Amino acid sequence: MISSLRGTIEAQTPGFVVIDVAGVGYGVHVTPTHALSLAEGESAHLVITTIVREDAITLYGFESRESGQIFDTLLSVTGVGPRSALAVLSELTPAQVFDAVANDDDKAFTRVSGIGPKTAKLICVQLAGRLAAVSAHDPAAGAGEKSAPVDAVVAALVGLGWSDRLARETMADVETTGKTTSQLLREALALMARQS
Repeated sequence: MISSLRGTIEAQTPGFVVIDVAGVGYGVHVTPTHALSLAEGESAHLVITTIVREDAITLYGFESRESGQIFDTLLSVTGVGPRSALAVLSELTPAQVFDAVANDDDKAFTRVSGIGPKTAKLICVQLAGRLAAVSAHDPAAGAGEKSAPVDAVVAALVGLGWSDRLARETMADVETTGKTTSQLLREALALMARQS
């Protein structure tokens, strides 16, 4: 299983790049925006998800671990395949995916090419279970429960695929006073994206 590649961009087209790693060229599917940021002849590091099928081994590349984990999480939704998951990440950031799920905003997903109303609703419903800890805690619940929102955000991040250690380290850098759990999670996702 290939989980990352570091090498030189050999070729680039919208949605696809070839990265040369020690003389071997790997074809990797990426979002169009990501492809545009990768110039031929320059070195690059891609986080990889490997999809193995009977007739093919396909690589999907991402600029951050967070995007890769959102991709993997989307694949767990019934009816969402690799192309649809990549299309979601072409339109929405990880933070926007969270917001859409947390607010049951299936319309955010129907704007993605290839995602119909039924699949959009399934994304919201099936991913909502992974974020249930967020709505279960209220930062204003009481003075003795200041850690509850932080614990809720950590639980949500772990539910989305990040490690408990990384989630807690990130939350240590987030100012929590007077913020809702949803606000804290958005800030944590933004901070993780900047650190990648």
